[in-house]
Amino acid sequence: MKIKSPSHEILYMPDGEAILKNIELAGRTCYKSEDKITPDSAAAFIRRITRSGHHSVIEHMNITVRFICDRGVSHELVRHRLAAYSQESTRYANYAHDKFGNEITVIRPFFWAEDSPAYQDWLSAMAHAEQIYLKLIREGASPQEARSVLPNSLKTEVVMTANLREWKHVLNLRCSRAAHPQIREIMLPLLADLHKRVPVVFEQEYEKYGNNETPAG
Repeated sequence: MKIKSPSHEILYMPDGEAILKNIELAGRTCYKSEDKITPDSAAAFIRRITRSGHHSVIEHMNITVRFICDRGVSHELVRHRLAAYSQESTRYANYAHDKFGNEITVIRPFFWAEDSPAYQDWLSAMAHAEQIYLKLIREGASPQEARSVLPNSLKTEVVMTANLREWKHVLNLRCSRAAHPQIREIMLPLLADLHKRVPVVFEQEYEKYGNNETPAG
């Protein structure tokens, strides 16, 4: 059994300057103010419209992110409907095969210290789930049947594509202290990454949550 931490990877995101210029060009269509475009006008324009709540303009640009997380977190993630998803399927992924190392991979719950009784109980439960899953496969069960015993902590990969407005919405909900700690564990680093790449679009979220320590920290 492998144990790993969650992570994110930005698979597709245009250059920050290209994002701003495309948004400004689209947005100025509303006011027919294209003549006011200058080499450095985009950031100020986008800051004004986002601060005023005119977020429809930033829907013109998309970002694609790959998340590695546990199945429980993935169930929360895919509730955001204004997005496209592709997820690792336990119907077809046979973890008894060599390509998976003949073992399952689970996501470590950061909120339990590895020397705590709770972590040891979790570890025992994961090992038992793996043992029964592999036994079912050996006995002739298909992956989609054997997955019935797999835990919420099972590692999964989810590729998510959404426009900038939806990403802001997702980050506002999932970086909040009211969110589940394990989804904050992946969303706070993503917020920092996106803010670094295109700060003016995500500055409001970063002002609210950027100074928060990640739950794992």
